[in-house]
Amino acid sequence: MTTRELVPVRHRPTGPDATARLLGRLVGIRAAGAVPLVGDDRWSSAQWSDINRLCASSRVPAATGWASLTSGSSGFPRIVLRSAASWSASFGAFADLVDMHDDDALALPAPPAASISLFSLAHALEGGPAPLLPTGHAPGAAEFAGATLFHGTPQALARLLDHGPPPRLRAALVGGSRLDPSLRERATDRGIQVVSYYGAAELSFAAVDSGTGYRPFPGVEIEVRAGLVWVRSPYVADGYLAHPAGHASAGPLRSVDGWHTVGDRAERADGRLVFSGRDDGAILTASATVVPEEVESALRRLPGVGDAVVLGIPAAGIGGLVAAVIEPAGGGMPPGSTVLRRGAHELLFPAHRPRRWFTATLPRTASGKPARAEIARRVTAGEVELLGR
Repeated sequence: MTTRELVPVRHRPTGPDATARLLGRLVGIRAAGAVPLVGDDRWSSAQWSDINRLCASSRVPAATGWASLTSGSSGFPRIVLRSAASWSASFGAFADLVDMHDDDALALPAPPAASISLFSLAHALEGGPAPLLPTGHAPGAAEFAGATLFHGTPQALARLLDHGPPPRLRAALVGGSRLDPSLRERATDRGIQVVSYYGAAELSFAAVDSGTGYRPFPGVEIEVRAGLVWVRSPYVADGYLAHPAGHASAGPLRSVDGWHTVGDRAERADGRLVFSGRDDGAILTASATVVPEEVESALRRLPGVGDAVVLGIPAAGIGGLVAAVIEPAGGGMPPGSTVLRRGAHELLFPAHRPRRWFTATLPRTASGKPARAEIARRVTAGEVELLGR
């Protein structure tokens, strides 16, 4: 069977021509018949050694066009393999969401190791808008001053709005985690069209929401079976790269008779899809099932809360104790536990209210999402501050 080489790319976001250099490397690797794997230059030397060894010892199927990394929040990174067509088939529909033009410039706050940005780099190589990548690890509004479009996470959009959006920014494509309605309103008030989408590194785009609720992305069929989201789509990845012995390679992607799921939960309401997080992230506490994303969405509405991660702490007799790690807004002081408990009492049903409150600057993955496994480890190890009981 014909195979291809997997080539690691260590992108360094320095200098005005960093994006052009990266695009040139991607073109060169693919022209040579190999598959690029873009990594994050913030990885440790040990992590890069692992990646280099993996690439040197691996061959991927001939149909593979792109390799992308999932969140990699702990342990050996999971590598998703997909054909070039699985992305390029969606470029036209993606562009239509916000009426992209040839002269558009697309702000990409997440580093290219994240599939959310790598997709747009692949699009650029086939005539998509010019990508604007950060020139450092804490992008500010200045380096995106010429952007007319945005593609990134809700957290990155919030930071951009906090610093003052680019003057010509007219539309934002937002994925990676749930978009709070208040953030959509903030952007809309600044004249920025917001289109959020549901997807995954393995599924690519599955559903979009322009403000009236989620509907299937063009070309995608969606079914909700026993609360789980299943899609039939031409954009689904081929699977995962096998890892060396001692490292798990199995991921959440499951495929049955042409339908695929990564374990996300949803329900239908008034003909639209309402997503409620990953099935394997649910917290079982006493007789209730708590979906962390639902609680996090409520906590982000409280004064002084910049972001929040909810997790379960093992507790005898009830299964899991609901806990929240709060990141203060603007790097300030965290709200007191009394304020947080009072706010949770107003917004959440009893079983969903956190029983333990912590505060920390949240570690994040390459795409900007909270690194949940690392946060859970820090809570367990007592490395985050407890805000009373």
